[in-house]
Amino acid sequence: MSEVAVPVKGTRPEGAVTEADASKKVREMFTQIAPRYDLLNHLLSFELDRLWRARAAKRLRPILQRPDAVVLDLCCGTGDLAFALAHEGKARILGADFAHTMLVRAREKSSARSASDGAGAATPMPFFEADALRLPFADASFDLIASAFGFRNLANYEVGLREIYRVLKPGGTVAILEFAEPPQGFLGNVYRWYFKKVLPRVGWLVSGHQSAYTYLPKSVARFFRPPELAALMRSVGYQSVDFREWTMCTVALHTGTRAL
Repeated sequence: MSEVAVPVKGTRPEGAVTEADASKKVREMFTQIAPRYDLLNHLLSFELDRLWRARAAKRLRPILQRPDAVVLDLCCGTGDLAFALAHEGKARILGADFAHTMLVRAREKSSARSASDGAGAATPMPFFEADALRLPFADASFDLIASAFGFRNLANYEVGLREIYRVLKPGGTVAILEFAEPPQGFLGNVYRWYFKKVLPRVGWLVSGHQSAYTYLPKSVARFFRPPELAALMRSVGYQSVDFREWTMCTVALHTGTRAL
């Protein structure tokens, strides 16, 4: 039986009607841009993406410094958030993404990091191919689930939050770092001009893939504002929900905990 299109709040790349369409198009998109993904992240954000991940990791340090903690970088891409989390403590870090070529790059980077540490280095970080809406992990598996700029690409945000809730341990924390639309005003207008006019053209020239970098500003524009995502998190059952906005309110770190 074919899937019926329903009005669900989730990403919808151009041409996608159903959630299955959206997931397929997002996977194909990230598969194609994987070779230049890291370069463009750093170039287009003026290296701020490194700062945002590092700042998020520092805020999660109390969990990351626990050697018994198990942490998942969800929608991990090429692993940059996972590596930032690992830098802050001794927790066991895993990564998961549904784009195979992204994971190939993440594993290469992890192996290179382990080799550069010399003799006695830890084994490379494990990365799993998995759909964020149907995670292959048991209930109550993780002390922390973090995601950087990947949650926005889910085909169904509520289902994603419920799946995260399922695999979090009671009292566990979710941390979602995402882009946000800045408020109206001169700086906000400059940001929107850059994000909608300049970024897609540079992304296209460097990656050779036009639709991925026109999709990015469109997906941010239709994504939740921080208070809206916080409200959805509370409706799913998360407690102590909070968010912090950075860099002229263009990114936000959302946090919440699973009830004990």
